[in-house]
Amino acid sequence: MSRPSVFGLDLDGETRCRHWHSPRDIVALRLPCCGRYYACRDCHDALAGHPARVWPRAAFDQPAALCGACGHEMSAAVYLACADRCPACAAPFNPGCRLHRHLYFEG
Repeated sequence: MSRPSVFGLDLDGETRCRHWHSPRDIVALRLPCCGRYYACRDCHDALAGHPARVWPRAAFDQPAALCGACGHEMSAAVYLACADRCPACAAPFNPGCRLHRHLYFEG
C-alpha cells in the first residue's frame, strides 16, 4: 500500500515542514475541508486556497493523522489517544502538538 500524499512547504521525507521541523514533528494531519494531508495548519493555509475546517467529534473515526516515520494512518480518536507515539512503529511525536489540537479537532 502506498503512502498518502502530504502537502506542505519545504517538506522532508518524514513530513516535517518549514514551520515545524524538530525530530518529533512527524505527524501530518488530514483536514476534513479538502481530505488532504498537510504537514501543518500553516501549510494548509498557505497552499489550500480555502479556509480550514476542524474535524467534528462525530467523524473522529475517520483517518485524520499520518505518521511520517512509517506511514501509518490513524483516526482522530486513535491519534488523540496515542500518548505522543505512533501506535504502529512507536516513533515519538511532538508532545507540544497538543497545544494546537483545537486547530484540527473539535473540542
